[in-house]
Amino acid sequence: MELASVHDFLKGKTILVTGATGFLAKLFVEKILRVQPNIKKLYLLLRAENPHIATQRLHDEVLAKDLFKVVREMWGADFGSFISEKVLAVAGDVSLENLGLKDLNLREKMWEDIDIIVHAAAATKFDERFDIAMSINTMGALHALNFAKNCSKMQILLHLSTAYVCGEAKGLVPEEPFHMGQTPNRSSTLDINVEKLLIEEKMEELRAQNAGEQTATSVMKNLGIIRANLHGWPNAYVFTKAMGEMILFNMKGDVPLIIARPTTVLSTHSEPFPGWIEGVRTVDVFVVLYGKGKLRRSVGRRNTIIDAIPADMVINSMIIALLEAQYSKSLSKTLLYHIGSSLRNPFTISDLEDVAYQYFTKNPLINKNGKPVAISNKVTWISSMSSFERYMKIRYVLPLMGLNVVSKVCCHCYDDFHMESQRKLQTLMKITRLYKPYLLFEGTFDDKNAEILRMAKNKAGDDLGRFNFDPRNIDWMDYVLNAHIPGLVKYVVK
Repeated sequence: MELASVHDFLKGKTILVTGATGFLAKLFVEKILRVQPNIKKLYLLLRAENPHIATQRLHDEVLAKDLFKVVREMWGADFGSFISEKVLAVAGDVSLENLGLKDLNLREKMWEDIDIIVHAAAATKFDERFDIAMSINTMGALHALNFAKNCSKMQILLHLSTAYVCGEAKGLVPEEPFHMGQTPNRSSTLDINVEKLLIEEKMEELRAQNAGEQTATSVMKNLGIIRANLHGWPNAYVFTKAMGEMILFNMKGDVPLIIARPTTVLSTHSEPFPGWIEGVRTVDVFVVLYGKGKLRRSVGRRNTIIDAIPADMVINSMIIALLEAQYSKSLSKTLLYHIGSSLRNPFTISDLEDVAYQYFTKNPLINKNGKPVAISNKVTWISSMSSFERYMKIRYVLPLMGLNVVSKVCCHCYDDFHMESQRKLQTLMKITRLYKPYLLFEGTFDDKNAEILRMAKNKAGDDLGRFNFDPRNIDWMDYVLNAHIPGLVKYVVK
């Protein structure tokens, strides 16, 4: 297989991107504008009540970011007119039919013009409310698919998923799509309509009880965890993303479909510059806690492989996958790619800890008193949740019991101490339960499809040199020490 020029492929294309304010969606938009300004149009779907709010969100939450400084420098004073010509903010909502587009004329025009849809919208919190995760991650995939079916020039629908739809898998995880009702534990029967009905019934029950927003949120988060665990997934995020994949794979019809499954996404490796990131993503929670001197013990194993991939490599793989699909002779197939590093260039918790220690020793964070934060030399990693819970009881619960019996401090002081300790305990346990599946993950993601794509790219010539997504090209020590953690400190910890 030989790939044609990316530049030629993108020229004159009209692309719809959902979830345009998201981390990866922004990177995709920036890369397209930077490498091929002669696209016809980028429609960016943003959740908004009207076009004015959508446009304001585009400028505030997308274009104003440091990410776009290279493109701004390329165009100088003409940047605004360039964006006005090439980019249109569209007010909508992926959780609604027709993606929530109220402007019928605009909808018809988009159906006539769109060549490619990149469906990147997602609710990514591990403990998201079940109703919200279902409406965005599962039903949003269906609505994007139905919208694609109405596009007369539709060439490809690319769905951005996650490799962790596999659940808590062990061994080599294949690049295979989900069949309807398939579950990781294979011991339960999953019916998406039943899950939707359960949500509707629970919401109706909460309305009948006049439950407040806080109560409803707690109940729906808990329901998501219960249903996910029942079917073999660790949280509502990957559960609802898996159901979204099922719908796409089984209902796509004649729509050419790509499913991109990145692993843990880190900051940019090279483009448009190293270290750009938004938000704290999985393992970065522990990097931040470590840098703040708050991580002494955690669930995990030193030899656990952190399957991570820089964000710009994810984007590069997506663009090359679109190009390959365009020229593939088997457009009726679903093209599925794991985008990760565990098989080709593994990076462990121990490696991350060593790099973090080097960085924060030389560049300590400053506490609220203006003093450098002291970090521990080594974190104590506890290899099971039950052992960690026992430790937490010794660390927090038993001292409280002893204080209650022998302390001479007043009741008021005891109550304050008790409440603060309980808050710390609850916070630590919540974080640990959320991330435990990834700190103890025993799977390795097969990426043979992605490797075939890389091989085709490498044969295609210099034009594709700017689209590196080979994990073997990552020097983990250099990247994490000099790009990722500095970017995390600059853009997230601040």
